[in-house]
Amino acid sequence: MTKLSQQKFPIIAFDADDTLWRNEDIFVSAQGEFIELLSQYHDEQYIRSHLGDVQIRNLKHFGYGIKGFTLSMIETAIELTEGRVTGHQVHSIIELARRMLEAPIELLPSIKSVLEQLQADHKLMIITKGDLLDQESKVARSGLAPFFDIIEVASDKTPEAYEKILSKHKISRKEFLMVGNSLKSDVLPLFDIGATAIHVPYHTTWAHEEVSEQTLIEYPQLVTLESIALLPKWLSQHS
Repeated sequence: MTKLSQQKFPIIAFDADDTLWRNEDIFVSAQGEFIELLSQYHDEQYIRSHLGDVQIRNLKHFGYGIKGFTLSMIETAIELTEGRVTGHQVHSIIELARRMLEAPIELLPSIKSVLEQLQADHKLMIITKGDLLDQESKVARSGLAPFFDIIEVASDKTPEAYEKILSKHKISRKEFLMVGNSLKSDVLPLFDIGATAIHVPYHTTWAHEEVSEQTLIEYPQLVTLESIALLPKWLSQHS
């Protein structure tokens, strides 16, 4: 009997952004620069709110990630300036997006040591959402690719999307564990299909990913670990 077959969760998947490496901080910083760019037209709160509304509106068209965010910034600039945004300002937004795409990958604490501990006894996956080219680039630049057997980039993380991925790789949901920072994307959809997931919070969460306390009442099986460094111990207690 192999070690893999002895594990309760022989297959463990990780979210990427804000689970393996920092990501939301880059968006927060970029949003601050964008607000400054339009500060002559509106106050900070109005710009921030309008940009958020445009992002949500555009998700079904442009998806998640920096490129969709960039298009939403440009659209917001056009709307909030009533078409007076200059070519120079649009170019500044594009340059801002380029810097976001080229930002160094900063791994979160304990990630590498945890992956090293788990790799011998578990099959490891990345399941992330966003722009395919951007996510593949981040995985490659992170230096973490050798730890993972499977890397999946989805357009969204719905119960149906997870079921499709598990079916594609012939993975039983009873043997599968998902680990991520977003309750909405990385945890609750797994509960909805009868699988297991662990929440490892990040210090900041995009408003679109927030979940109400009332919703959480419906999921008493929720497990939250304050640090991913606690994952190996949790697994040893639930093997």
